[in-house]
Amino acid sequence: MSISEAADEAGTTLLNGIVDSSVDFRGKPSVRFTSGGWRSSGYIIGAEVAEKFAYLGIASNLITYFTGPLEMSTASAASNVNLWLGTAAFLPLIWGSIADSFLGRYRTILLTSSLYILGLGLLTFSATIPSLRKDQETLVSCVSNLKVTIFFSALYLIAIGEGGFKVCIRAFGADQFDEQDPKESKAKSVYFNWSYFARSAGILTTRLISNYVQENLSWALGFGIPCLSMMLSLFLFLLGTHTYRFSTGEGRKHTNPFVRIGRVFVAAAKNRQQTSSETYLLVPTESSKTFRFLDRAAISCDSREVEEAKAVLSLVPIWMCCLVFGIVYAQSPTFFTKQGSTMDRSISSTLLVPAATLQCFINLSILAFIPIYDRLFVPMARSITHRPAGITTLQRISTGIFLSIPSLVIAALVEMKRLKTARDHGLVDSPEATVPMSVCWLIPQYVLYGVSDVFTMVGLQEFFYGQVPVELRSLGLSLYLSVVGIGNFLSSFMVAVIEKATSQSGQVSWFANNLNQAHLDYFYWLLACLSSVAFVSFVYFAKSYVYKNPK
Repeated sequence: MSISEAADEAGTTLLNGIVDSSVDFRGKPSVRFTSGGWRSSGYIIGAEVAEKFAYLGIASNLITYFTGPLEMSTASAASNVNLWLGTAAFLPLIWGSIADSFLGRYRTILLTSSLYILGLGLLTFSATIPSLRKDQETLVSCVSNLKVTIFFSALYLIAIGEGGFKVCIRAFGADQFDEQDPKESKAKSVYFNWSYFARSAGILTTRLISNYVQENLSWALGFGIPCLSMMLSLFLFLLGTHTYRFSTGEGRKHTNPFVRIGRVFVAAAKNRQQTSSETYLLVPTESSKTFRFLDRAAISCDSREVEEAKAVLSLVPIWMCCLVFGIVYAQSPTFFTKQGSTMDRSISSTLLVPAATLQCFINLSILAFIPIYDRLFVPMARSITHRPAGITTLQRISTGIFLSIPSLVIAALVEMKRLKTARDHGLVDSPEATVPMSVCWLIPQYVLYGVSDVFTMVGLQEFFYGQVPVELRSLGLSLYLSVVGIGNFLSSFMVAVIEKATSQSGQVSWFANNLNQAHLDYFYWLLACLSSVAFVSFVYFAKSYVYKNPK
């Protein structure tokens, strides 16, 4: 088929209202005016909001549960939180591969939702088991092994379910907009902003409700409410089935994307002796000009597979530069929260704000800034750059990484003041005492953290979704989510190494259980330096990046 014939056919498809390469829930060609778009994404966003209510209802206050009912040390609790969050954010790489090559996004969402609900149910049950028992030999009270076993089993079952749910539902939501239609293509960029806005609203709500219930009423009830919310999420998703658009490849069996990409690299290595002239005729004229050494794989691999490998390889430098932001991202539910737990959190003589609730300021800043970004910043930038989105996705990400640096600097300065206040009032040896310093001092670091989140996380989501071939979009979003996952693993590793290094020879650890003797400020300064290096590296690689059309 010639280019003109293909263009005529595409134009006819648009005029007839049929969405190319898409079917409805009955398997018939999707009609633009009765499926997809904002009509479908409303159900999907609703399901995402309910899911985020469930997930953050557990994650945001988990360190308090570890150091409270499970009696863990601060460093051990922070490492366990980071490992769990990292697992939940890393598993999308596996689930994205399964969805793209075998199950399809819709079925994967149904499967992982069921696992998710089962995990939340078990977690709620574990909270009803008495926390303490007496050791038969020492007669010392200790945490029940049964409680710990069921708790961690449930926690990682939640991670398995959440890892598959979030990557597939975000890709499935974006799939509801047709890139061949100019109006829907523009709406897709807006969708990423407003879906993040809606998720933040759900997170804000759960931090206000679940955290209060957990610390003031009951941990079992505090875990049970997220379980009901996840059931609502699945119900909302199923409710919109009749409006969804499904890719024509949805659920078909394909070779695993990791296998396809790996095969290209192996073939290129085997054919490394081949000259460029020998492979020239095998490479399509529209082939990308980067990573030409992979063109040698065209001798034994399909040209589409070669282009897939090139697309993924080009994302690696950007992905690696973002890992430090993933480490910074891990601090809010861990050390930021523990920092606030030592400060004056009283609103009145009877009302004490849970330390984890301070994370609400992240979501409040997101909710306030996304409309500003979408309605003011983008039109102003568009008038200057003449780009539909105002700035490129890489410019957006780099802005967010830069803003994370002053957030860490402020966190370090506030922690230095908190330590000085503790010394001035003779509280250095009183870990349970409240430092007479208002918790409101932490608000600026949370607000800047939230604004950097709007730039970086939404930008990463749009970038990794748009810069991989259509067949790999679940995998693309998995790469974005793995930034947070690997970041949490690296944070856990850093905490373990620093804990060991700083607690030797009788020294006080940076992460001592008594935070009035610890040095979280040193850790924040270290992260600020690493973020500065990451920002410079990111800008360097972003300047040479060539954007691709995934079609």
